[in-house]
Amino acid sequence: MRWLTNVRLPASPGRWRLGLDAGGRLCSLEPLPDGSTASGDDWGGDWLSPGGVDLQINGGLGLAFPELTDADLPRLLELLELLWRDGVEAIAPTLVTCGVPELRRALAVLRQARSEHRPGRCRLLGAHLEGPFLAPARRGAHPSQHLAAPSAAALEERIGGFENEIALVTLAPELPGADAVIAELRRLGILVSLGHSEANEEQAHGAFTQGVGMLTHSFNAMPGLHHRSPGPIAAAVLEGSVALGLIADGVHVAPAMAVLLQRLAPQRVVLVSDALAPYGLEEGLHRWDERVLIVENGSCRLEDGTLAGVTLPLLEGVRRLALWSGDADGAIAAATVLPRRLIGEGEGCASQLLGQPLGETLRWSGPAADLRWRRAA
Repeated sequence: MRWLTNVRLPASPGRWRLGLDAGGRLCSLEPLPDGSTASGDDWGGDWLSPGGVDLQINGGLGLAFPELTDADLPRLLELLELLWRDGVEAIAPTLVTCGVPELRRALAVLRQARSEHRPGRCRLLGAHLEGPFLAPARRGAHPSQHLAAPSAAALEERIGGFENEIALVTLAPELPGADAVIAELRRLGILVSLGHSEANEEQAHGAFTQGVGMLTHSFNAMPGLHHRSPGPIAAAVLEGSVALGLIADGVHVAPAMAVLLQRLAPQRVVLVSDALAPYGLEEGLHRWDERVLIVENGSCRLEDGTLAGVTLPLLEGVRRLALWSGDADGAIAAATVLPRRLIGEGEGCASQLLGQPLGETLRWSGPAADLRWRRAA
């Protein structure tokens, strides 16, 4: 057996000694006692983590997930290979508000792509439906003509036959009819997230009581933190178990507010990329449905200036959050360990790594101000 020693695992105290079997899989993970000089390859305190998990990504290489057709399957598989090279092991492909036929067609294409998974490709989790049950005043870049009032019938029209292939639904819980939709989604085992919402603190608390377990891109498309009107972010932090999605590009949320959120809820901030179709392409002008996207410095805006998303890789968000906060451990966990915990793929880093091939994991090194990653070997 080959041993690695003096290894850090994100969101796991102390140093660790890890054992690899003859096939290069992690088969033993042992905490090292303080002062131990256990034998093995000394990693000098570098971190080992699973690959990234992105619960909010809207497309890439020119593909917008809601517009997928059968003809796009080869390019979709190419995108999954690009994501793998960018350190992302799994994604919840995000379908923003669109027409019902387009939504169901995209879900069918994703089903086919999921069946063609192989090593070297990012894994497709269930889809993330971001809409259509959103507050019109907080819709952001979502097309208003496809917003819908929440109801069990409207949900069935969209996901009937695909219920087992939906991981996450973002909605505005304060809308009339949302209670029934939340109850049905929870019955199906689908994670529900508050987003594009006008919910106040009391309404958000009520939603969390019903089983809503996350905020979609915290601070964006929702009331912010205010000392007299705390809103959904304060309600989520105080609730104690709600996850807080965060886009760590420095544009969607100011670095100081991103760091504040992580310090308020260090085990619950989950980084997402919110990457759009131009991810992996050159900056400039790109099409998004019938609209034009302006991509500059990794940010995507509509022609009217509305912030629509990014083209930055998920792990770039880790690097930026670590730089701002000085907490490399917390930043790594937010894109690797914590999203897995949220979707039920292991409670801690050690359990998530057990049985994984070392070459499919990530090794992180350097100070927080210059954090770097590579595939472990």
